[in-house]
Amino acid sequence: MSEFFKAHQKTLEAACEALKKRDFWTAYPEVPSGKVYGETAKEDGEAAFKARLGKPFAIEGHPNTGSAGAEHSPYGLEINIKYPTAPVEDLVSAARTAGKTWGKASIEARIGVCMELLDRLNKRSFEMANAVMHTTGQAFMMAFQAGGPHAQDRGLEAVAYAYEEMTRTPGTATWTKPQGKHDPIVMEKQYRVVPRGVALAIGCATFPTWNGYPGIFASLATGNAVIVKPHPMAILPLAITVEIGREVLKEAGFNPNVLVLAADEPGAEKTKDLVANPEIGIIDFTGSNAFGKWVRENAAEGTLVYTEEAGVNSIVIASTDNFKGMCSNIGFSLSLYSGQMCTAPQTIWVPRDGIDTDQGHKSFDEVADGIKLAVDKLLGDPARAAGICGAIANPATVERVKTSSTMGEVVRASSPIEGLDGARTATPTILKVDGDTTDSHMSEQFGPISFVVGVNSVADAIKQAATTAKTKGAITASLYATDEATQEAAADAFSEAGVGLSCNLTGSVFVNQNAAFSDFHVSGANPAGNACLTDAAYVANRFRITAVRKHKAA
Repeated sequence: MSEFFKAHQKTLEAACEALKKRDFWTAYPEVPSGKVYGETAKEDGEAAFKARLGKPFAIEGHPNTGSAGAEHSPYGLEINIKYPTAPVEDLVSAARTAGKTWGKASIEARIGVCMELLDRLNKRSFEMANAVMHTTGQAFMMAFQAGGPHAQDRGLEAVAYAYEEMTRTPGTATWTKPQGKHDPIVMEKQYRVVPRGVALAIGCATFPTWNGYPGIFASLATGNAVIVKPHPMAILPLAITVEIGREVLKEAGFNPNVLVLAADEPGAEKTKDLVANPEIGIIDFTGSNAFGKWVRENAAEGTLVYTEEAGVNSIVIASTDNFKGMCSNIGFSLSLYSGQMCTAPQTIWVPRDGIDTDQGHKSFDEVADGIKLAVDKLLGDPARAAGICGAIANPATVERVKTSSTMGEVVRASSPIEGLDGARTATPTILKVDGDTTDSHMSEQFGPISFVVGVNSVADAIKQAATTAKTKGAITASLYATDEATQEAAADAFSEAGVGLSCNLTGSVFVNQNAAFSDFHVSGANPAGNACLTDAAYVANRFRITAVRKHKAA
């Protein structure tokens, strides 16, 4: 049994137990406190991040025939880091060679390496927070939590599922078949976990670690070498991950090319060549529906493809016994990271004749205005607005916000965030539309753009929202309703559409949030993705079982 496995065995066992209970559990504290991470951890992490700026990112022993890197911080900070790069064939060859020994290693050895890597990543959470913040535009607190401990929890979740699935079959067995008067037939059987081959993890620009770690760790744990292909706009967080991972692999006696970085630049991406390479056995992709479709259609025959793509997330408002709390919760959900979360709500369905509330009947317009006022109040303080909204990752999102006013009646216009000079920022745009006369709300408008949609009735709202999820994809859905009949009808409709439902959120839990070890992120049951982060199905097919059988010696 490996030393790393022994060191982290209790954490692994707790994680496996958490998968069964689905209650709150975390191995990695989300509070950026010196009492947890060390009194100088914040300053040390920031210094480590700054020390990387403007310099080559050296990775010992990594395939290297050149350099690439053109990241630009949404906050205006100069990054100017160059990463080692090599032709696709060299990266694949290096990973394939290293993967042969890795795939034959014991389950405990591989799991131990993954657990040690997660532990070291956790200790570097402040450095990772700065890297995530300045490549994605997340505000610091979100960058620390989502880029650090929450992402690490998602990685651990995948490792725990992998351990459970791989150890479900014993390593050896004695097979005895009775033969009546004759001696029984006795066979000794050995069972081997056989990995699929080289895995490719294609990162996204907004949540490179949170979305990337499930696939990376699921593949590593099950014996597959991994080529990590970051988004050209967010290389650093995954480069740090690869750097630390290779250190752990080397210490454990493995070829560090089990984990390889495929850095590139806009206009010279390696993604398509990697996807089409016949040596790639597994692909994890997070991104747009259009490119997800291309990946599925162009991956080599037999390649396993796991995707998280885009969708149209809905809120249905039928009634509420806490109008103020409802509007505040929705307002925060619309504002968090400027709507750049795959879980962020976009389309808010409201009956044209209004809703019943604890403040009396509210008209359609009053509901829209209530949400608008909640956003205004939330973002009224510039410092608070900066901490909630962060910056815009992609300049194209800012342009989309600027032109969004043509898609409906403007309830709330977007504006830059005061005090974030030099940063790309945009507060939420809220539009009113009629569900019978327009369909602009039926497609994803990525970023801080939302629609309050007038419909005939609550039943119509549920039907249209669920149909949109089923046909366009959705990752989250939310309902406000005071009667159980409406709640049950919505639960049935959204379950059939393959999307989880949150009911009557008025406090400090938001529809955007998904908790590791409890919530399933994406169902794999609608066009928003063909896989779930993270369930057993996401992990189990990354390896197969082969057997060797022999007659037992007399």
